Amino acid sequence: MIQLSYISTARQPVEPDLVERILAASRRNNPRAGLTGLLLFNGRRFLQVIEGEAEAVRATYQRIAADPRHFAMVRLGEREIESRDFGDWDMAYREIAEGGDLAALAEKMTGSASATVRALFTSYAAI
Repeated sequence: MIQLSYISTARQPVEPDLVERILAASRRNNPRAGLTGLLLFNGRRFLQVIEGEAEAVRATYQRIAADPRHFAMVRLGEREIESRDFGDWDMAYREIAEGGDLAALAEKMTGSASATVRALFTSYAAI
């Protein structure tokens, strides 16, 4: 099993209904593919962690990378894992309102995750 993380930037302002459609598709498709994860969005940038069998994670990442709605997609890491950090979530999601405390939310959402994932999200909060 692997865990892959990336960050990307939205090409245009993202309307809430678009995010809801993305989440609905993820929550519908991820259980079939055996994927779990977490998505944070701050109105401009997405940070996502996807977990599952290597083939399914990489195929999902490639599909996301081909989506023209975002750019500057940077693969932050891929690592072998023995257990999932987000095993209970088909795709957990939080949007941070402008001016909201992203660092506090990142810490709350990753409190039980590995030190690597917590550091990644904390770094994201600083951007």
